[in-house]
Amino acid sequence: MFRRQGEYCVATFATDEVRVLRKVAGEVVGLLTDGFDHDDPVVGRLFPDAYPDEPTESAEFRLYTEGDLKTAKIDQAGAVLAALPDASGGEVRLDGEAAEAWLRALNDARLAMGVRLDLKDGTDLGEELDDAVLQDPTSSRVFQLSVYAYLGYLQESLLNALVD
Repeated sequence: MFRRQGEYCVATFATDEVRVLRKVAGEVVGLLTDGFDHDDPVVGRLFPDAYPDEPTESAEFRLYTEGDLKTAKIDQAGAVLAALPDASGGEVRLDGEAAEAWLRALNDARLAMGVRLDLKDGTDLGEELDDAVLQDPTSSRVFQLSVYAYLGYLQESLLNALVD
C-alpha cells in the first residue's frame, strides 16, 4: 500500500478505503471530545494510569498531562482526515512528520477497536475473523474485524515505507 517516493510515503486509496479511514478517524476524535468518559474502557486503554497501584499519584499525573495528550491524539486523527483525498479516492503523500502522526493515529484507532472487539494480547486475528464469518458473514463483527486487520496492514505498510 504505502511506498517510499523520495522523502514522502505515498499510497493510493479507493473510495471505500477513504470512507472507512474518515469514519475511524472521526470516531477517535468524537471519543476524545464529546464522548470523553474516564469510565469508558477505551479511554482507559488510550490513557492508562501512570501509577496503577497509586491512584492519588496517577490522578495528579493525569491532571498535568491528559489535556496535552488528548490534544495530540485529536491532532493526529486530524492529520489523517486532512491528508485523505476527497470521497472519490486518490493519492496520499506524507512527509516524515505526517507519517508519524498517521502511525500514532492508526495505533490509537486499533487500540480503541481492540477494546471494543474484546481482543486480547495473543488473539489470533485470522481465527477470530474465521469464527465470525462462520457465525454470520454479514455481521458487524466481521466488518469491524476486517477494518481492524486493514488498519494493521496500513500501519505496517506505512512503517515499512518510513524505514526504507
